[in-house]
Amino acid sequence: MTTFSNSQTQTSTSSRTKWNVDPSHSEIHFSGKHMMISTVRGKFHKFDVDLQLDENDLTNSYVKASIDADSLFTNEERRDGHLRAADFLDVANHPYITFESKRIEPVKGDEYKIYGDLTIRGTTKEVVLDTTFEGGGKDPWGGERKAFSAKTTINRKDWGLTWNVALETGGVLVSDNLKIEIDVEAVKPVEQAA
Repeated sequence: MTTFSNSQTQTSTSSRTKWNVDPSHSEIHFSGKHMMISTVRGKFHKFDVDLQLDENDLTNSYVKASIDADSLFTNEERRDGHLRAADFLDVANHPYITFESKRIEPVKGDEYKIYGDLTIRGTTKEVVLDTTFEGGGKDPWGGERKAFSAKTTINRKDWGLTWNVALETGGVLVSDNLKIEIDVEAVKPVEQAA
């Protein structure tokens, strides 16, 4: 999704350059607890990202991401089917999960906080991505690349994902909190890099 962006209220868009996210070197992961003891991890295979970077001031950058909810994968077919169903993501009625940045604030060094709207199942809430600029450089094909990582934790109930089962020993089957981790490698088109 990902994810390095800024306030829509700012008007300085001329200094932004569109970068292409390399899907073969970018991933969106999520994880949650099962029975409050073990961690289940998953990812989304398909996503589109509109990434516009201001290389001189990353706080003036912008990102909008659209994730294909049906591309969810946790390596267990029945669980994936349940997560796509109405109990959770309700993919039939809400095929996309989206994120759109609103503003970005520097923390220290290469660390930033990105504030944006996350929409799941038609519900939109603001989230904060703790983001790190991992570095950049030229690739062998004449392009220029930059990498970012980001993470956040959300409570799924805030987006209407409330399904659960109480355990006889106490606790619940599925944790409310989900961790989201994003790794993005972006490429500046060769004509712009030149």
